[in-house]
Amino acid sequence: MTRCFDVCNGDADGLCAVVQWRLEDTRPAELVTGLKREIALLARVVEAQAGDQVNVFDLSMQRNRADLLRLLDQGVHVRYFDHHATGGLPSHPGLESHVDEASDVCTSLLVDAHLGGAHRAWALVGAYGDNMASVADRLAGGAGFEPGDRAGLRRLGELINYNAYGDDERDVCIPPRLLYPLMACYADPRDMMAHEPIVEDIDAMRRGDLRQAAGATVLWQGPTGSVRMLPDAPWSRRVLGCFANRLAGEAPDLAHAVLAPGAQGFVVSVRAPLAHPHGAHALCSRFGGAGRARAAGIDSLGTGDLERFVATFATTRWSPG
Repeated sequence: MTRCFDVCNGDADGLCAVVQWRLEDTRPAELVTGLKREIALLARVVEAQAGDQVNVFDLSMQRNRADLLRLLDQGVHVRYFDHHATGGLPSHPGLESHVDEASDVCTSLLVDAHLGGAHRAWALVGAYGDNMASVADRLAGGAGFEPGDRAGLRRLGELINYNAYGDDERDVCIPPRLLYPLMACYADPRDMMAHEPIVEDIDAMRRGDLRQAAGATVLWQGPTGSVRMLPDAPWSRRVLGCFANRLAGEAPDLAHAVLAPGAQGFVVSVRAPLAHPHGAHALCSRFGGAGRARAAGIDSLGTGDLERFVATFATTRWSPG
């Protein structure tokens, strides 16, 4: 019997992509997901055999290439939806690729396009959560969503995305692997907001974290952006991406980097200016990080590299793409 595996990032974009897919294809599937910075998830797919189906959503192909090739060589069919830099697509008959690295695309929108907008509300939640508010607003307006509904979908997307950040599952309000089944119960995310208490629980935690993040230390501030440092605490690593997104929304012409102490140096979230959303991946890749043009990160910036990172950030030229 053919088995199905859905492998995704545990942020809003990844989870909302899977929800859309499974609302359309209701066959049982095993979910493999993790926290935001758990990227190499294909390594966890060890039971797939020839003829099985693995669907991948919102995971860097560069970081998963070896395991992708392993699965393909085993005769597994892999369907891959993503918007991160690939480093070159493998040529294999078992690979069905839906990859677009454009700065105005996210995985939920790629799935939405593939499904012909069948579950548009969840696609909007994913796009809003991926800090693509202007893109999501245009899509929502064209689909007839009222301003109040758009605000609710944006709030839910931002909450789901915030919930994915942390060093381990104890840091977050609810692990993404447990949040997904709650999301998947609802064909319309507005019903989830109305009936699932976890939404308000996540919101309360996020508001508290953002209040603390407002006191972040400014390491550098200039005409092109700012670099801020949060203290060494679970809440700071939990709010890292959410705080970076908030800064980007408040100052769309500026770039922002937010750091927090981690197990090996610092974890970093970088946001290119929303008005010029290109350059985040290129910057982070110079320090062992990854991501996409408008948003990227570094899992372990060495303490000895901090000064060089700030100097490089300060001199980065951001562009429209």
